[in-house]
Amino acid sequence: MKVLVLLSRFPYPLEKGDKLRGFHQIKELSKQHEIVLIALSDQSVSNENIVILKKYCSRVEVIRLYKTKIFLRLIYKLLFSKESLQVSYFYSKSAQKKINSIIETEKPNHIYCQLVRVSEYVKNYSIKKTLDYMDALARGMERRVETAPFYIKPFFKIETTRLKRYEHDIFNYFENKTIITKQDKELIVHIKNDNIVVVPNGVSYDTFKIKEVENKFDLIFTGNMSYPPNVEAAVYLVKEIMPIVWRTKPDTKLAIVGANPDVRISLLKSKQIEVTGWVNDISDYYSASKVFVAPMFIGTGLQNKLLEAMAMKLPCITSELVNNALGAKNDYEILIGKSAQDFSEKILTLLKDNELYNRISENGYNFVKQNYTWEDNTEILNQLITKN
Repeated sequence: MKVLVLLSRFPYPLEKGDKLRGFHQIKELSKQHEIVLIALSDQSVSNENIVILKKYCSRVEVIRLYKTKIFLRLIYKLLFSKESLQVSYFYSKSAQKKINSIIETEKPNHIYCQLVRVSEYVKNYSIKKTLDYMDALARGMERRVETAPFYIKPFFKIETTRLKRYEHDIFNYFENKTIITKQDKELIVHIKNDNIVVVPNGVSYDTFKIKEVENKFDLIFTGNMSYPPNVEAAVYLVKEIMPIVWRTKPDTKLAIVGANPDVRISLLKSKQIEVTGWVNDISDYYSASKVFVAPMFIGTGLQNKLLEAMAMKLPCITSELVNNALGAKNDYEILIGKSAQDFSEKILTLLKDNELYNRISENGYNFVKQNYTWEDNTEILNQLITKN
């Protein structure tokens, strides 16, 4: 079967969650189908990255979106329409013409769209289609209203309303709908949201495998460090949790690892805190750390960082919000923190209690191996595409 995959970003390098999901799903689907990839991009894509995707795709097309035109389009849509700004950001008439031409030439048997951002391009095609909502984007936007600066709050509120409407309206244009977690599925506002199929992520166990190296850091937090929920979590970790930890254990060292650090992240750097920016092999930093901490209280979806850390046998401490998506057992496979005091106590306990450390580490590792593989979870998607 020929499957056309339409993405809002080029799926390499793997520094964002949607890229990670897109890349590994393409890789797995290519074992059984011919993949034609169309990726929108608001920045240039290197030829070496395109070559990597050509290993799995019969055709790779990058459609460039220019930020000046995007900005003007968003201003117009904000003032003179009720359309979602997320969708408007990624939609252009010139891109539509190119996509139409590719579809006409390639004649795919199925179209797979990742995120509602790109669904507008193909919604009216009679070809069988699957929409991966991935996250409940509108709910994620709504949560960000609470912590946004006062001058941005009105825009987030407007977009929350528009995005909820679009997530609802686009539903019926697609034969199949998928999403990353049951928690996000329930947040899609549609009377038939039970029809959305949960397709979780996985872990690349060839990349995230245990290495015996010296521990340089007591704690680690990872992710795309320009993503607002990650920024808020890192700042909370350093400003609220770490001072309590340092009162008891002043030599505790923390690594904040991830691409594109926001200025607020960069300012956290100190003798006890390393802020890395992009690293070629993030597994080296997991290996050099003792405990993974993710105090995230906003955001949606499944946090791949937790899967990666567990795969490398790091005991993990996170929030109830994050674990509701993950589904690990509290005090058995993971530890849940509810406040800065609670997080700090759990950190200190793990760093001194070897029995607890080993139990959470081993059980977390077994949990992720049993539930999160790209092969098994992408097969759920493959079954949908094959049947419809």
